[in-house]
Amino acid sequence: MTSGVQAEGRGARQSPDRRLTGWACALALDLAPAQSAGLAFSALTRGGGEGRPRQGGAAPRLPRRRHPGSQAPRVWAPLLPVRGSGSVGRGLMEAGGPGTCGGGAETRGSEGRLAPESRVHFRVTRFIMEAGVKLGMRSIPIATACTIYHKFFCEINLDAYDPYLVAMSSLYLAGKVEEQHLRTRDIINVSNRYFHPGSDPLELDSRFWEIRDSIVQCELLVLRVLRFQVSFQHPHKYLLHYLVSLKNWLNRYSWQRTPVSITAWALLQDSYHGGLCLRFRAQHIAVAVIHLALQAYGVEVPAEAEAEKPWWQVFSEDLTKPTIDNIVSDLIQIYTMDTEIP
Repeated sequence: MTSGVQAEGRGARQSPDRRLTGWACALALDLAPAQSAGLAFSALTRGGGEGRPRQGGAAPRLPRRRHPGSQAPRVWAPLLPVRGSGSVGRGLMEAGGPGTCGGGAETRGSEGRLAPESRVHFRVTRFIMEAGVKLGMRSIPIATACTIYHKFFCEINLDAYDPYLVAMSSLYLAGKVEEQHLRTRDIINVSNRYFHPGSDPLELDSRFWEIRDSIVQCELLVLRVLRFQVSFQHPHKYLLHYLVSLKNWLNRYSWQRTPVSITAWALLQDSYHGGLCLRFRAQHIAVAVIHLALQAYGVEVPAEAEAEKPWWQVFSEDLTKPTIDNIVSDLIQIYTMDTEIP
């Protein structure tokens, strides 16, 4: 991506590696605790020299990490409740409980460890993003799929249905909502290749049709649970407008030597691994990722000290500093989770 303020045609299209944008986690090190900084740096350097620098000054991405074949959950069961059974996805479900909207501080237990449901949601949204890129989906449909998934499990207990089946149905439904229709056969083949690398496409046999029927039935379930409210306002359009304004405020040298726009976009994409999209307004998230990117590179907005109000309140008058801090804290927690989950 040559410029972070370009439209989605190029700027929003990711590489097939949709693991967390590993280099972006290093940008938050100055704001994270010392332990988090160490974990983020180890994640950034993990994988040897497979990552390579991108054009425009961006740092390298981490190599893609897949689930080991022996631990890959089976996502090929009909849509049935999985309480007390060994059905699909149970290998990743360490515990079930009430759905928690958005995560945040409540996702950690008394000993500071991540709650099991947060680990599951993180892994499943990583699957949604990787599968979405391989299916050729744009950024907005992928974001919609992640939001549908998170919102569904705000209403339903995690142990009620297979999260990977819900994820596949979320991709299918998001394609319809955002006018980028997907074929169920493509979703099934991409998902099968994700869990079983190197495998051949599935034959059109009874097993395939069972999977397809499960996805379609689950789509209807998701629609009923969400009361058919599956259209969301995403921060992407606000981020693009804010970046254009910010570019005009900063001097040309500061803007060109630091990839603020690329970093802000990467932070926004990675925020969908958690539930920020449900807890905060779209405008607030867009400002917060810009704020974090500016802080990470040490870029100051000109005349901020003499201004009547902070620069971020020019974009959103009802935004407060504690809200920005909460969003940044949740983003850092997402990158910390990325280093803790194998």
